[in-house]
Amino acid sequence: MKLYKLLFYIFGLLLIFENFSCSKDKKLLSSTENKVSPNDFLSSNTYDFLIVEIQYVSGYEPTAACVDNLKTLLQQRINKNAGISVIQNTISSPGKSLYSLNDIKQIENSHRTQHTSGKTLTAYFLFFDGDYSENSGNAKVLGITYAKTSVAIFEKTIKAFSGGITQPSNANLESTVVNHEFGHLLGLVNNGTSMKASHQDIPNGSHCNDKNCLMYFNAETSDVIANIIGGVPSLDAQCIDDLRANGGK
Repeated sequence: MKLYKLLFYIFGLLLIFENFSCSKDKKLLSSTENKVSPNDFLSSNTYDFLIVEIQYVSGYEPTAACVDNLKTLLQQRINKNAGISVIQNTISSPGKSLYSLNDIKQIENSHRTQHTSGKTLTAYFLFFDGDYSENSGNAKVLGITYAKTSVAIFEKTIKAFSGGITQPSNANLESTVVNHEFGHLLGLVNNGTSMKASHQDIPNGSHCNDKNCLMYFNAETSDVIANIIGGVPSLDAQCIDDLRANGGK
């Protein structure tokens, strides 16, 4: 029980640090992507087709279950009349053990192949073979949403905290982080998608105050680790209401 609590204390800190990182820098590499809003993801008003580009350092690709869970989330919550496509490709290792925000942006600039144009919207995920340079002590960042269409996932760190006897599966932890980060691209919580009713955990930024929600910032008991071991958390009713009011479903 103590080990469960320690693991999820650490996992909670990951989401806290992830949120701070999300809000630090909203500069984007492309002027088109800089104009993208959560409503653009949620509705078909401006863009009716979505491409999610997943790039990864060789050996650090997401699990098939993680990709499937992301597709399911998108199919359930966003309106894209022309469809949703997920493409994956590998990049060579940049050769770092730690990646700064500036490193991440430069790598995206060099390697991203899909860009928003016409009626097609794109999102970009990059899975790294190292840790985030802003890690401090036992708090390890698993993922950051660093721009309006861009997410970095620290797959090496995820592997270190998953797959063991007392840990969540790699696929479940991966999916939780990836889906959580896409929730931020969709404007949750109160970060581009307005709330229908008050449920923001204000002291912890753009997160939900429901501890069972995908967008919750932290987990304080072993009950939540049991939920992640058993499956990926879902969005709660209030988050879903917000998405629907902003063009989603």
